[in-house]
Amino acid sequence: MSHHLTMADLATPLRLLRLLAVDHPDLPAVNVDVSTIFPNQLELVSHDDFHAFEAWRSALGIQPETITYAEQSGGRTRLLRAAVDYAGARLCLVAYSSTHRQAGGEAP
Repeated sequence: MSHHLTMADLATPLRLLRLLAVDHPDLPAVNVDVSTIFPNQLELVSHDDFHAFEAWRSALGIQPETITYAEQSGGRTRLLRAAVDYAGARLCLVAYSSTHRQAGGEAP
């Protein structure tokens, strides 16, 4: 028999989201993801806004050297990612931004 998660199983990242909303109401709005695949994780995602990523990174005390950088979609999308254990949950901070390259890696 498989185990079916309940909302109680997502309580830790949801509490973290509530804490962040109260403690950091002036930070930029980001997409929020809580998933049954990773029930102890809260993911904050910004699109086309590395400044939002940096504001959150700084406020959460995530060290710059822990950030990973990658490119995807043939080099047309930049990706920043950092993760930290925060208030009992795994907090993942993610940012996507266009590199303004066209297919083939050429600048427009």
